[in-house]
Amino acid sequence: MTDTAQRPTLEAVAERAGVSRATVSRVVNGAHGVREALAERVRRAVEELGYVPNQAARSLVTRRHQAVAVVAAEPETRVFADPYFAQQLRGISKELTAHDNQLVLLLTEGREDHARVGRYLAGGHVDGALVFSLHLHDPLPGLVRGAGLPTVFGGRPDWDDGGDDVVYVDSDNRGGARAAVRHLAALGRTRIAHIAGPLDQTSAADRLAGFRDVRAPGAGPEPMAHGDFTSHGGERAMRELLDRFPGTDAVFAANDLTAAGALRVLRERGRRVPDDVAVVGFDDMLPVAEQTDPPLTTVRQDIEGMGRLMARLLLRGLDDTGTAEDAGTYGDAGTVGGAGSVGGTGTPDGGAPETAPPGVILPTTLVRRATT
Repeated sequence: MTDTAQRPTLEAVAERAGVSRATVSRVVNGAHGVREALAERVRRAVEELGYVPNQAARSLVTRRHQAVAVVAAEPETRVFADPYFAQQLRGISKELTAHDNQLVLLLTEGREDHARVGRYLAGGHVDGALVFSLHLHDPLPGLVRGAGLPTVFGGRPDWDDGGDDVVYVDSDNRGGARAAVRHLAALGRTRIAHIAGPLDQTSAADRLAGFRDVRAPGAGPEPMAHGDFTSHGGERAMRELLDRFPGTDAVFAANDLTAAGALRVLRERGRRVPDDVAVVGFDDMLPVAEQTDPPLTTVRQDIEGMGRLMARLLLRGLDDTGTAEDAGTYGDAGTVGGAGSVGGTGTPDGGAPETAPPGVILPTTLVRRATT
C-alpha cells in the first residue's frame, strides 16, 4: 500500500497560494513572467505542503532532465582507487547539487562499454556530459558529438575534427613540470630523471614536454622511464631508472602516486631522500603528498576546482548564459599561470600555452615539503 493519493498536487498548491494552476507551474519550473509577490506565495505554499514536482511532467515543460552524465574513460578499479578521481568527482557533484542536477556516472573500459555509453548518451536521458581522462584515439568524443549533447572535457583535447566549439578545462601541466624541474636544478641537482605518465593522455605528454623544456640540449641519453600514474608503476619505473642511470640525484614524477612508489624503491635501495635523491610529484593530493615518507614536494593543481568549473561551464551553456570565455569569474580561471610564478606564462618565451582548441587552463603552484 502506498501513500501516493496523499501527495500534495499542483492544484493543492494553487489553492493554498490563491493563484492559478498555470502560475504555480511557471514558478515551479523556473519560468519568467510571474510577479515576485505571487512567486513568493507559491514558494511558501510549496514548502508548507511539501510539494515535490513530478520530474517527468517537468521535463515536458522545460525540456530538461536535470541530470548530467559524467563519463570517465577508465575502469572502475582505477576510478574508485585513485584519490584524483574522488577529488574531481567531488567538485563536479558539489556544483551539480548546488543547481539541483543529478550526477550519472558512466565508466568505460572496453569496446562494449563504449557502445553502451554511446547508446545511453543518445537516448535522451541527460542534458549534457562531462568527459575526462581521455586516451589517444578514444572514441568517446565522437560518441558524444554523435549524441548531440553539450559537453565539457576535462583535460586538453588531442584531436582536431575541424570544429571550434570544444570546451575544456585543464591545468597548466607543461608550466608546472617546468617549475618542478627548475626547482630541482636550483638545488644543484644535475642528473634529473623523469617518470612519465601514460603518454596516450595529454596531461602526461605535457608534463614530459615541460621536463624536456628545461633539460639542456645535447645532455646525452634522456633519463626517463614510463609509468602509468599508479604507485606500482612508479616503483617499476624507479627501479628501471636506478639500473640505467645509477647516478640519478633527482626525480620529477608525473603524479603523486608515481612519486610515492618511487620513494619506496629509493628507500629499499638505501638512497636517502632528499640527501641523495630529491623527488617532486604532481597534483598535491593531500591524502598522498602529506603521508609519504618524507612528505612530498609537488606541483599543486586545483583538482576539485577543475571539476566544479567543468560543471559550471556546462550548466551555463545549457542555460545559454555563457561560454568558456566567461570562466574568468572562477578565481583565476581563463588565465594561465606558470607554476611557482606570479602572473606566469604558459611557454618558456612567455607566449600562450601549447593548446590548440580554446579552453580554460588553471594555474599550478609548486608546494615544497621534505623531499627536496
